[in-house]
Amino acid sequence: MDRRDLLAGAGAFFGVSLALPLARALAAPGFAASQPLFTQDQQALVAAVSDRIVPATDTPGAVAAGVPQFIEMMLADWYAAVDRNDFLSGFATLEAVARGRHDRAFAAITPAQQDVILTDAMANTLPALPPRFFEHVRQIVLLGYYTSETGCRQERIYLPLPGRYDGAYPYATGTKVFSS
Repeated sequence: MDRRDLLAGAGAFFGVSLALPLARALAAPGFAASQPLFTQDQQALVAAVSDRIVPATDTPGAVAAGVPQFIEMMLADWYAAVDRNDFLSGFATLEAVARGRHDRAFAAITPAQQDVILTDAMANTLPALPPRFFEHVRQIVLLGYYTSETGCRQERIYLPLPGRYDGAYPYATGTKVFSS
């Protein structure tokens, strides 16, 4: 069963009231905001930050999983205006710090330079950064990644019917975690 089958089943269960939203959800691949929110520079910034939080390794990273589009969709369609503005203000602060330290956009500096700025953000040592901004960004990146097909099926072992519960399953270092 994939996402489309699940949504179609939910539509049959809940009836006609969900027909139009479900039709849009079934037609839309991945995440898409109802209205564009980010400029091109903001898109590049969000992609760079997402890539540093969940980089590509032996599995695809946050950018390949569509996390920047997920963040834009969440901000545009689900966040209250005050929360959206705090989030955008935090991204603007990251951009200003990168330009102040390196005379280039955050997306254009090296990954090591990006990591220094994000470490400062994590430690709450950047002036004008909204409180807990980095933690919020980290959480939304992880949420977007692990709710994507990439995060669920490639990063984890996907078992739609995992079978019996075994609280003492012998995980070894480097073993993937199960998801369903």
